[in-house]
Amino acid sequence: MGDAAGTGLLLVEDDRELSGLLVRLFEGQGYAVQAVRDVQSGLHAALTGVHAVMVVDRRLPDGDGVDLVSRLRRQGVTTPVLVLTAHGTVRDRVEGLDGGADDYLVKPFDSAELLARVRSLLRRHLDDGAVVLPLGAARLDTTTNLVTVPGRAPVELSPAEAAFLAQLARRPTRVFSRDELRDSLAPGTRSLSLVDTYVYGIRRKLGREVVRTVRGVGYRAGELGEA
Repeated sequence: MGDAAGTGLLLVEDDRELSGLLVRLFEGQGYAVQAVRDVQSGLHAALTGVHAVMVVDRRLPDGDGVDLVSRLRRQGVTTPVLVLTAHGTVRDRVEGLDGGADDYLVKPFDSAELLARVRSLLRRHLDDGAVVLPLGAARLDTTTNLVTVPGRAPVELSPAEAAFLAQLARRPTRVFSRDELRDSLAPGTRSLSLVDTYVYGIRRKLGREVVRTVRGVGYRAGELGEA
Protein backbone atom coordinates (compact mmCIF):
# COMPACT_ATOMS: atom_id res chain seq x y z
CA MET A 1 0.00 0.00 0.00
CA GLY A 2 1.01 3.60 -0.60
CA ASP A 3 0.60 6.82 1.36
CA ALA A 4 -3.18 6.47 1.14
CA ALA A 5 -3.33 3.50 3.51
CA GLY A 6 -6.52 3.79 5.55
CA THR A 7 -7.58 7.10 3.96
CA GLY A 8 -11.36 7.27 3.63
CA LEU A 9 -12.66 7.88 0.09
CA LEU A 10 -16.33 8.28 -0.83
CA LEU A 11 -17.19 7.24 -4.40
CA VAL A 12 -20.56 8.30 -5.86
CA GLU A 13 -20.96 6.52 -9.20
CA ASP A 14 -24.06 4.78 -10.57
CA ASP A 15 -22.39 2.76 -13.34
CA ARG A 16 -21.87 -0.58 -11.62
CA GLU A 17 -19.04 -1.70 -13.88
CA LEU A 18 -17.13 1.56 -13.58
CA SER A 19 -17.81 1.75 -9.85
CA GLY A 20 -16.38 -1.74 -9.38
CA LEU A 21 -13.28 -0.84 -11.38
CA LEU A 22 -12.74 2.36 -9.40
CA VAL A 23 -13.24 0.63 -6.07
CA ARG A 24 -10.55 -1.91 -6.99
CA LEU A 25 -8.27 0.84 -8.29
CA PHE A 26 -8.52 2.93 -5.13
CA GLU A 27 -8.38 -0.02 -2.74
CA GLY A 28 -5.27 -1.18 -4.56
CA GLN A 29 -3.69 2.13 -3.54
CA GLY A 30 -4.68 1.70 0.09
CA TYR A 31 -7.83 3.82 0.25
CA ALA A 32 -10.74 2.70 2.41
CA VAL A 33 -13.55 3.11 -0.13
CA GLN A 34 -17.26 3.60 0.51
CA ALA A 35 -19.20 3.36 -2.76
CA VAL A 36 -22.77 4.59 -3.31
CA ARG A 37 -24.79 5.11 -6.48
CA ASP A 38 -27.04 8.17 -6.18
CA VAL A 39 -27.35 11.69 -4.79
CA GLN A 40 -29.39 10.78 -1.71
CA SER A 41 -27.05 7.95 -0.71
CA GLY A 42 -24.06 10.22 -1.33
CA LEU A 43 -25.55 12.95 0.83
CA HIS A 44 -26.23 10.53 3.68
CA ALA A 45 -22.78 8.93 3.43
CA ALA A 46 -20.97 12.27 3.35
CA LEU A 47 -22.89 13.64 6.33
CA THR A 48 -22.61 10.56 8.52
CA GLY A 49 -19.25 9.08 7.53
CA VAL A 50 -15.65 10.25 7.69
CA HIS A 51 -13.88 10.74 4.37
CA ALA A 52 -10.71 12.55 3.37
CA VAL A 53 -11.75 12.91 -0.28
CA MET A 54 -14.78 12.34 -2.53
CA VAL A 55 -15.05 11.29 -6.18
CA VAL A 56 -18.49 12.13 -7.58
CA ASP A 57 -20.00 11.34 -10.98
CA ARG A 58 -21.98 14.21 -12.42
CA ARG A 59 -24.86 12.29 -14.03
CA LEU A 60 -26.63 10.28 -11.32
CA PRO A 61 -30.05 8.59 -11.46
CA ASP A 62 -31.70 10.99 -9.02
CA GLY A 63 -29.93 14.23 -9.90
CA ASP A 64 -26.72 16.06 -10.71
CA GLY A 65 -23.53 15.26 -8.79
CA VAL A 66 -22.75 18.97 -8.70
CA ASP A 67 -26.01 19.57 -6.86
CA LEU A 68 -24.85 16.99 -4.30
CA VAL A 69 -21.59 18.88 -3.84
CA SER A 70 -23.44 22.21 -3.51
CA ARG A 71 -25.73 20.80 -0.82
CA LEU A 72 -22.77 19.46 1.14
CA ARG A 73 -20.96 22.78 0.95
CA ARG A 74 -24.04 24.59 2.26
CA GLN A 75 -24.04 22.21 5.22
CA GLY A 76 -20.41 22.93 6.02
CA VAL A 77 -18.78 19.82 4.55
CA THR A 78 -15.31 20.85 3.33
CA THR A 79 -14.10 17.44 2.11
CA PRO A 80 -12.25 17.91 -1.22
CA VAL A 81 -14.28 16.69 -4.22
CA LEU A 82 -13.27 15.52 -7.68
CA VAL A 83 -16.20 15.49 -10.14
CA LEU A 84 -16.27 12.97 -12.99
CA THR A 85 -18.26 13.78 -16.11
CA ALA A 86 -18.83 12.73 -19.69
CA HIS A 87 -19.12 16.40 -20.66
CA GLY A 88 -15.98 18.47 -20.98
CA THR A 89 -17.19 21.86 -22.14
CA VAL A 90 -15.97 25.01 -20.44
CA ARG A 91 -19.51 25.64 -19.20
CA ASP A 92 -19.67 22.19 -17.58
CA ARG A 93 -16.34 22.71 -15.83
CA VAL A 94 -17.33 26.16 -14.61
CA GLU A 95 -20.64 24.83 -13.26
CA GLY A 96 -18.81 22.09 -11.39
CA LEU A 97 -16.24 24.40 -9.85
CA ASP A 98 -18.83 27.05 -9.00
CA GLY A 99 -20.90 24.32 -7.35
CA GLY A 100 -18.09 23.63 -4.89
CA ALA A 101 -16.03 20.94 -6.62
CA ASP A 102 -12.26 21.19 -6.23
CA ASP A 103 -11.34 19.46 -9.49
CA TYR A 104 -13.01 18.12 -12.64
CA LEU A 105 -12.04 15.12 -14.79
CA VAL A 106 -13.64 14.21 -18.11
CA LYS A 107 -14.48 10.62 -19.08
CA PRO A 108 -12.83 8.59 -20.45
CA PHE A 109 -9.82 9.19 -18.25
CA ASP A 110 -6.51 7.52 -17.52
CA SER A 111 -6.40 5.77 -14.15
CA ALA A 112 -2.95 7.16 -13.40
CA GLU A 113 -4.22 10.71 -13.92
CA LEU A 114 -7.24 10.06 -11.69
CA LEU A 115 -5.02 8.80 -8.88
CA ALA A 116 -2.65 11.74 -9.30
CA ARG A 117 -5.53 14.22 -9.14
CA VAL A 118 -6.88 12.63 -5.96
CA ARG A 119 -3.43 12.68 -4.35
CA SER A 120 -3.08 16.33 -5.30
CA LEU A 121 -6.44 17.17 -3.70
CA LEU A 122 -5.41 15.47 -0.47
CA ARG A 123 -2.06 17.26 -0.35
CA ARG A 124 -3.62 20.63 -1.14
CA HIS A 125 -6.33 20.15 1.48
CA LEU A 126 -3.83 19.33 4.20
CA ASP A 127 -1.22 21.90 3.16
CA ASP A 128 -3.83 24.66 3.16
CA GLY A 129 -4.27 24.11 6.87
CA ALA A 130 -7.42 22.04 6.70
CA VAL A 131 -9.21 22.10 10.02
CA VAL A 132 -10.49 18.52 9.66
CA LEU A 133 -7.70 15.97 9.42
CA PRO A 134 -8.15 12.24 8.70
CA LEU A 135 -6.93 9.53 11.08
CA GLY A 136 -7.95 6.42 9.19
CA ALA A 137 -11.74 6.40 9.35
CA ALA A 138 -11.72 9.01 12.11
CA ARG A 139 -11.17 12.75 11.87
CA LEU A 140 -9.67 15.44 14.05
CA ASP A 141 -11.33 18.85 13.99
CA THR A 142 -8.62 21.30 14.98
CA THR A 143 -11.11 24.10 15.64
CA THR A 144 -12.96 22.16 18.35
CA ASN A 145 -10.20 19.67 19.32
CA LEU A 146 -12.75 16.88 18.85
CA VAL A 147 -11.91 13.48 17.39
CA THR A 148 -14.86 11.79 15.72
CA VAL A 149 -14.78 8.03 15.21
CA PRO A 150 -17.64 6.24 13.41
CA GLY A 151 -19.87 4.51 15.95
CA ARG A 152 -18.45 6.33 18.97
CA ALA A 153 -19.13 9.55 20.81
CA PRO A 154 -16.74 12.42 19.94
CA VAL A 155 -13.67 12.64 22.16
CA GLU A 156 -12.31 16.02 23.24
CA LEU A 157 -8.55 16.52 23.42
CA SER A 158 -6.74 19.31 25.20
CA PRO A 159 -5.45 22.07 22.88
CA ALA A 160 -1.90 20.76 23.32
CA GLU A 161 -2.92 17.17 22.60
CA ALA A 162 -4.88 18.27 19.52
CA ALA A 163 -1.90 20.27 18.22
CA PHE A 164 0.36 17.29 18.77
CA LEU A 165 -1.97 14.88 16.96
CA ALA A 166 -2.59 17.38 14.15
CA GLN A 167 1.13 17.57 13.43
CA LEU A 168 1.22 13.81 12.94
CA ALA A 169 -2.02 13.72 10.95
CA ARG A 170 -0.88 16.37 8.46
CA ARG A 171 2.01 14.11 7.42
CA PRO A 172 0.62 10.62 8.03
CA THR A 173 3.49 8.71 6.42
CA ARG A 174 6.28 10.64 8.13
CA VAL A 175 7.97 9.50 11.32
CA PHE A 176 8.69 12.43 13.66
CA SER A 177 11.53 12.22 16.14
CA ARG A 178 10.83 13.10 19.76
CA ASP A 179 13.20 16.07 19.39
CA GLU A 180 11.21 17.42 16.41
CA LEU A 181 7.91 17.07 18.21
CA ARG A 182 9.20 18.71 21.38
CA ASP A 183 10.80 21.61 19.49
CA SER A 184 7.71 22.31 17.38
CA LEU A 185 5.21 22.17 20.24
CA ALA A 186 7.25 23.58 23.12
CA PRO A 187 10.23 25.57 21.84
CA GLY A 188 12.90 26.07 24.46
CA THR A 189 11.88 23.03 26.49
CA ARG A 190 14.65 20.49 26.98
CA SER A 191 12.76 17.58 28.46
CA LEU A 192 11.64 14.88 26.03
CA SER A 193 9.25 13.52 28.64
CA LEU A 194 6.76 16.18 27.51
CA VAL A 195 6.35 14.31 24.21
CA ASP A 196 5.74 11.04 26.02
CA THR A 197 3.16 12.76 28.21
CA TYR A 198 1.21 13.91 25.15
CA VAL A 199 1.35 10.44 23.63
CA TYR A 200 0.15 8.86 26.86
CA GLY A 201 -2.76 11.30 27.20
CA ILE A 202 -3.90 10.88 23.60
CA ARG A 203 -3.70 7.10 23.75
CA ARG A 204 -5.57 7.04 27.05
CA LYS A 205 -8.48 8.88 25.44
CA LEU A 206 -8.46 7.29 21.97
CA GLY A 207 -6.55 3.99 22.15
CA ARG A 208 -2.98 2.96 21.47
CA GLU A 209 -3.48 2.69 17.71
CA VAL A 210 -3.93 6.46 17.24
CA VAL A 211 -0.18 7.12 17.67
CA ARG A 212 2.31 4.57 16.39
CA THR A 213 5.71 4.11 17.96
CA VAL A 214 8.59 3.55 15.55
CA ARG A 215 11.28 2.05 17.73
CA GLY A 216 14.51 3.98 17.77
CA VAL A 217 13.07 6.80 15.65
CA GLY A 218 9.94 8.39 17.11
CA TYR A 219 6.22 8.56 16.41
CA ARG A 220 3.87 8.68 13.44
CA ALA A 221 0.12 8.97 12.93
CA GLY A 222 -1.97 5.87 13.44
CA GLU A 223 -5.52 5.08 12.37
CA LEU A 224 -8.87 4.83 14.10
CA GLY A 225 -12.13 3.23 13.10
CA GLU A 226 -12.89 0.60 10.50
CA ALA A 227 -10.69 0.51 7.42
